[in-house]
Amino acid sequence: MNKKLWTLLALILAFVLVLGACNGEGEKSDGKDSPAKDNENEEVVDTGSFPLNVENEGDVIKGGTLKVALVNDSPFQGIFSSVLYEDAYDSDIMDFASNLIFETDGDFLLTKDGIAGMEVDQDNNKVKITIKDGVKWSDGEPLKIEDLMQPYLIIGHPDYTGVRYDVDFQNIVGAVEYHDGKADAISGLKKVDEKTLEISFNKLSPAIFSSGDGLWSYAEPSHILKDIPVKDLLESDAVRKNIVTLGAFKFDKIVPGESVQFVKNENYWKGAPKLDSVLVKTVPSTSISVALQTGEYHMTANTFSTDKYLEIKDFDNLTVLGRNELYYQYIGFKLGKYDKDKSEVVMNADAKMGDVKLRQAMGYAIDVEQVSEVYYNNLRERATSLIPPVFKSFYDDSLEGYTYDVEKANALLDEAGYKDVDGDGLREDKKGKPLEIKFATMSGGDIAEDIASFYMQNWKDVGLNVTLSTGRTIEFNSFYDKIEADDPEVDIFMAAWGTGTNPSPSGLYSKTAQYNFSRYTSEKLEGILAAIDSPEAFDAEYRAGKFREWQEYMSENAPIIPTQYRLELRPINKSVKNYDIDYADKIDWNEVELISEDPAKSSK
Repeated sequence: MNKKLWTLLALILAFVLVLGACNGEGEKSDGKDSPAKDNENEEVVDTGSFPLNVENEGDVIKGGTLKVALVNDSPFQGIFSSVLYEDAYDSDIMDFASNLIFETDGDFLLTKDGIAGMEVDQDNNKVKITIKDGVKWSDGEPLKIEDLMQPYLIIGHPDYTGVRYDVDFQNIVGAVEYHDGKADAISGLKKVDEKTLEISFNKLSPAIFSSGDGLWSYAEPSHILKDIPVKDLLESDAVRKNIVTLGAFKFDKIVPGESVQFVKNENYWKGAPKLDSVLVKTVPSTSISVALQTGEYHMTANTFSTDKYLEIKDFDNLTVLGRNELYYQYIGFKLGKYDKDKSEVVMNADAKMGDVKLRQAMGYAIDVEQVSEVYYNNLRERATSLIPPVFKSFYDDSLEGYTYDVEKANALLDEAGYKDVDGDGLREDKKGKPLEIKFATMSGGDIAEDIASFYMQNWKDVGLNVTLSTGRTIEFNSFYDKIEADDPEVDIFMAAWGTGTNPSPSGLYSKTAQYNFSRYTSEKLEGILAAIDSPEAFDAEYRAGKFREWQEYMSENAPIIPTQYRLELRPINKSVKNYDIDYADKIDWNEVELISEDPAKSSK
């Protein structure tokens, strides 16, 4: 076992004991299940060996219930609305009953194959959306143009408190006036006829073809929501209990935080599903491998963690699918606050993490490759950019990112004036006062604390005193509550983004984006973001150049530092027929079938 692995194992054991003593929770582990491996005998996983689909031999049954595990160590929130939901868990559940009106191709560009098609008038900054004939909601109500307008009227409303009123949304003509209470409607929305909606924008860019520039890709049932005040929507039965959908399945029974029972939507526009129902149940990450082995579930609703891949790889009742995910993990630095009255980021000139050299040093100090090797079976790789590689036209593969370099980290801290004044091995701040950096990270699985301890030791190795914000990892929902509220107990944090299919970064990093959790902004950054989604960006070479400029700017200024890209794994039981995860040719839920009502059990 090499020196790094021995060091990491020692850190794991030490940190577990410290947490047990500090938290009064007793001993967490005896170290027997440590993920540290002997390099000479380590199994190397071929990341290109995972298939994209399953067919599985055998006669299908009629109907049946698809049993799905939602891997989650917390109760799901249960906000089932595209304009209101806040996390990926609710999104994964809604996938079975989606109100999506557009479909996309393998490059994530909108096609005309969905419920709606789009025509772009670049010269006049207008878009026409036309819906298909005969599409109905799950309650039998016909889809109408007002249902396409409803999401805009919710997001733009003065009482809307969600995160989707951002710089992109403000690009719709009249959206700002409506949001500010100066108009009763959004002037840029025009019902042309019963099948056509015209939207006027202040500008258009190539992002429109990826559902950017403020274009919304989902419908909402206006016949139900129009009479509910926007301020009451979040807690209403219409988004919590009695949800109406356009998707293949419709909500039947909801046990808050625990499970959702779907039944087939006979009104589904592509044809009624072959399955009778879908049952989605919350399963802790510590239990999921055994649950799959023993045939409790046909599949997972969300990505299966790569740190558990070796636990399931030999199960003969599963086929594990894999693809590069639209995802990156990152370390964020709190540099200000979000002013909700102004709907914009306000930087703090005196922020503890305000020195760019301090941020850069913390990036160079962490050994991401070691974490990928030890915890994720090399199924994650170090991220070098805030654009995932799957976006081949925009990803800058020339960026090296923040490689593990202790000498460089120490040099940057010395240059910035962070010195060990009292000789205790820890650096003081520039004024010679004690420096404590409070680090927030999510709980999850059985490795979150171990990875946190490893990174904190990395930082300690360069003289930085980094401590957990609450003395422990933080439950998922509470974590994001703290991050969104700019909790003063958080100086840095470790989080992740699923980027979606639109690579434009404005919705995450612009001055008006609530998702801009580092609270970093600058005139130059705003200029680059505007250029990426400008009319000039219809020139593919120009836009690609601006994407490269943005990636380089963010890497240099380090308001956040990307750490890992992820391979998305989906274990599928051998009793499932017709399922795939191919971005270019994904099978619809109404085509999925079962060979057996009960998932197959593994003989291993």
